[in-house]
Amino acid sequence: MFVIATAGHVDHGKSTLVHRLTGMWPDRLAEEQRRGLTIDLGFAWTDVDGRRLAFVDVPGHERFVPTMLAGVGPVPAVMFVVAATEGWMPQSDEHLAALDALRVRHVLVVVSKADLADPAPAIAQVRQRLAGAPVVLGTDLDQVRSGLLTLVQRLPQPDRDGDVRLWVDRCFTVRGAGTVVTGTLSAGTIRVGDELEHAGRRVTVRGLQSLGRAVDEVAAVARVALNLRGVDRRQLARGDTVRTPGAWLDTAEIDVALWSAGPLHRQLVLHIGSAAVPVQVRALGTAGARLRLAGPLPLRVGDVGLLRDPGEHRIAAGIEVLDVRPPELRRRGAARARGEELATGRVRPPDCAPAAQLRAMGLRATGHRVGDWVVDPQWWAGRRELAVMTVQRWAAEHDIAAGMPLEALRQRVGLPTAELVSELLDGTGLEVADGLVRSPGAGLPPRVDKAVRTVEEWLAAEPFRAPEADELAELRLGARELAAAVRAGRLTRVGDGVVLGPDAFARAAAILAALPQPFTVSDARRALGTTRRVAVPLLEQLDALRITRRDADGTRTVL
Repeated sequence: MFVIATAGHVDHGKSTLVHRLTGMWPDRLAEEQRRGLTIDLGFAWTDVDGRRLAFVDVPGHERFVPTMLAGVGPVPAVMFVVAATEGWMPQSDEHLAALDALRVRHVLVVVSKADLADPAPAIAQVRQRLAGAPVVLGTDLDQVRSGLLTLVQRLPQPDRDGDVRLWVDRCFTVRGAGTVVTGTLSAGTIRVGDELEHAGRRVTVRGLQSLGRAVDEVAAVARVALNLRGVDRRQLARGDTVRTPGAWLDTAEIDVALWSAGPLHRQLVLHIGSAAVPVQVRALGTAGARLRLAGPLPLRVGDVGLLRDPGEHRIAAGIEVLDVRPPELRRRGAARARGEELATGRVRPPDCAPAAQLRAMGLRATGHRVGDWVVDPQWWAGRRELAVMTVQRWAAEHDIAAGMPLEALRQRVGLPTAELVSELLDGTGLEVADGLVRSPGAGLPPRVDKAVRTVEEWLAAEPFRAPEADELAELRLGARELAAAVRAGRLTRVGDGVVLGPDAFARAAAILAALPQPFTVSDARRALGTTRRVAVPLLEQLDALRITRRDADGTRTVL
């Protein structure tokens, strides 16, 4: 299927031409038929040489330009109608400005009413404004059909496997069926039973029609009607979207490139898809702007729309979305730099983002893949270098600390999530353990090393005579210093404030194994030549290590 919108001045015969081509009147409303004036979007279709053509007929009157834009927005091709009796008219200009702003490049011009006036002046006017566009006479329907076939053959192939984003142009209720929405499906495929999303809620496709026929599935590009379960008609409006769940980001602030830009007032209306949303405009240079939307829309990089000034009845500019998550512009010179970047027509992608988020933003997942994340290789290398320097600096300032807290390192390096820290440190020689980052085998600072050497000398003479609290205090070995010595493998922690040599457990096991089994705490104390202060926690540690077993009567056996 190929979808084509009409364009042109009011009463130039757009609806009549569609009727002659299809045999169907696109005007649906009684008022439209009574007045002979298109007010809302109309729809009709026909087959031409085996190709199905669907028409979105738009109103030509100035008062209904927003409706016209809702119909043209999602459609890739246009049949532009100019009457020979009047020639180029004001709404012809605005419709052409809209097509230019929306970058609609596939246009067929039909000069209507050529049986009522000489078409030559109108054709000349068209040539001045649409140089290169094919022009045919509406009185020759074979010529019109041929021109339409040539037009659709040049259209790009749609992405039928892409994410669905159906811009709603009509919504209504059908008795016995419920809520129905219609729109032009520009990408993806919809099937009966699919679960889609509207405004954060899940909806189910109960039924599916295309051009008046019930179908099981429809692929882009197509006119579709969805019968939805899970949403009330009153919760829907033109400009809403029905889309693939979890595949789109709603955004209320975007950076855009501008073209065909006239004066930009602070308050304008953004037309994109079938939506019309008031926006606040902040110009960034001459070729870019930041738009703050009155309500969020599911937009992606590369989306095209236009800005219209409803007060002055003019198209203010065409826009292309360049960033759906723009950075803050707080620092001096940031706005100027951003404007220069927007003028290039491309914005640097995030240095680090989940692959799914990049897809939702409309960006390709190029770069280095780290789990579910995609990172810029240069940025990643810089973060790794910074991480090593940061840990080294931390270690110098906290010489007896167990390591730098992982969360503190994440914040200082600028990683968005802690799960990336281990990947970042891979290959640096740093290790992560117990939520801390440190260099393996880090030595003790000189002042602590000297004190520990003294303890080591004592333990060499009496392996199980742990230093008393006052002796440790005199050596200025507090809990943090002792913990550092234990991590360095110089001492073994037996209990609170009780430390022995690194081989204490093995030496104790050998001595205790020589005792008659089982043995008591007193037996162990005497054999080890120590006090109860040391023997009790030492035996408990041996129990925990399954070197000894404590029996119900309090005696122990070496296993």
